[in-house]
Amino acid sequence: MANNLTSALDKKLVLGEDSKDPSPDAKGGSKDDKSLVVCFGEMLIDFVPTVGGVSLAEAPAFKKAPGGAPANVAVGVSRLGGSSGFIGKVGDDEFGYLLADILKQNNVNNSGVRFDPSARTALAFVTLRADGEREFLFFRNPSADMLLRESELDINLIQQARIFHYGSISLIDEPCRSTHLAAMRIAKKSGCILSYDPNLRLPLWPSEEAARKGIMSIWDQADIIKISEDEITFLTGGDDPYDDNVVLTKLFHPNLKLLVVTEGSEGCRYYTQNEQGLREALLFANACGALTVTERGAIPAMPTREAVLRCLAQVADKK
Repeated sequence: MANNLTSALDKKLVLGEDSKDPSPDAKGGSKDDKSLVVCFGEMLIDFVPTVGGVSLAEAPAFKKAPGGAPANVAVGVSRLGGSSGFIGKVGDDEFGYLLADILKQNNVNNSGVRFDPSARTALAFVTLRADGEREFLFFRNPSADMLLRESELDINLIQQARIFHYGSISLIDEPCRSTHLAAMRIAKKSGCILSYDPNLRLPLWPSEEAARKGIMSIWDQADIIKISEDEITFLTGGDDPYDDNVVLTKLFHPNLKLLVVTEGSEGCRYYTQNEQGLREALLFANACGALTVTERGAIPAMPTREAVLRCLAQVADKK
């Protein structure tokens, strides 16, 4: 685990000199008291095999776990002692109310959750096979998260946010796509930092070209972007994800404050024009990731701040 955590400190590229401009720090705070992180997008039920290293067809049984990338972030922030909210839509069904209650149990503001009487809560079966590849099977034809309308947005919650976080799955279908864009406009006008995790899920898009175009359609608006190596290859049309020049020329835009590339067990690397506070923040984030992958299911595995600090202390003791 030590190598996984410290790699964030060794793999970095700073594009400019240190600046006194405000930037996100290890606590996610700012000079004022406005520290709310509002996450927009899908929340669903993940079904994960009760044993590891098998395909979906080979799984003897499944365990349900709350998930959805934006919802995972909202719960993760709250578990670490931060303030978070979630905006999205679930079905007016048992799973939908379960998810809304899970947000509440984890001290996530769920005033932005809406319930659709005509569509079900999204379901996803996901496994990590023995060959290391993830396998997904989605049930959303359509699911409630795809049907969120602009008139259903909790505008007040967005306007309270310091950071507005989102993915790309909410860009795939209408009416959610237009709602997503409207929420971004409100957040930007309110002075929020826009945080983007494309979270590529190709099976949900009509085609690879549609996915690439949809993901990149809002790329230049983000202040912070988190991508994986595979996503770099996909978005650049097959270029080497380890080539800094590829990242800088094709993915880093002038208004971007931070681009983080996750590298699985190797930690992460980052590109920024302002290094202030990032080394400590990313070390902490790598510890969060290392702890989360020790459990099945995303939300149930999210660590507390105390657990992360214990992990970091153990790594420091081994040096």
